[in-house]
Amino acid sequence: MSDRHTRLSDTGDLPVLSDSEIADREASNGLLQYDRVQELIRAAIDSGTFRLRTSTLLDLNRVAVDGLEPNAGNFRSVDVEIDGSQHDPPSWRDVPRLVDDLCDYVNAAWSESSALHLAAYTMWRINWIHPFTNGNGRTSRAVSYLVLCSRLEQELPGRTAIPEMIARNKTPYYEALDQADEAWAREQVDVTAMEELLRGYLAAQLLDVINQASGG
Repeated sequence: MSDRHTRLSDTGDLPVLSDSEIADREASNGLLQYDRVQELIRAAIDSGTFRLRTSTLLDLNRVAVDGLEPNAGNFRSVDVEIDGSQHDPPSWRDVPRLVDDLCDYVNAAWSESSALHLAAYTMWRINWIHPFTNGNGRTSRAVSYLVLCSRLEQELPGRTAIPEMIARNKTPYYEALDQADEAWAREQVDVTAMEELLRGYLAAQLLDVINQASGG
């Protein structure tokens, strides 16, 4: 399955970079974004509280696409399509309200719902809203990991974190998103496939620690 990319109805002024320059910038931004997520996780653990806020999504998107997107850290102001997906993202006019609704859902369900459900819902819903012109997937994976660790009240160990595992092979991730989209088209919230995907990645991340301890 090929990667998915946002297609804009109005591209505006984008920076002119070579493919290698884009790859280098994405890699360096990815490290900075991961560091920022870790800071936010530690802050949540230290304070003993967590609330998902719109500003968090904007912040993590800004870090992800800084130097790649002139509107980094801001909601899109145009309608978009997604190459390789059947999903038609909502109008840009609805994005702020939908992101607020996402945050409200997570915060209201924080104590009653599992960490895997909250992380899976966050991952899917950000992709469904597609609030940015660039970096939606990277932002969704970062915010989902933040929600997971904050709900568990742990900085999860392991050399390879869940967002990186997903990025290495996105096909199962896309399939889980599609299943959640299909359920939503029937007016149902069902992120079971994404929960199971994250469960497997979480197990792999923790198994890596065991392998390290065993000399692997």
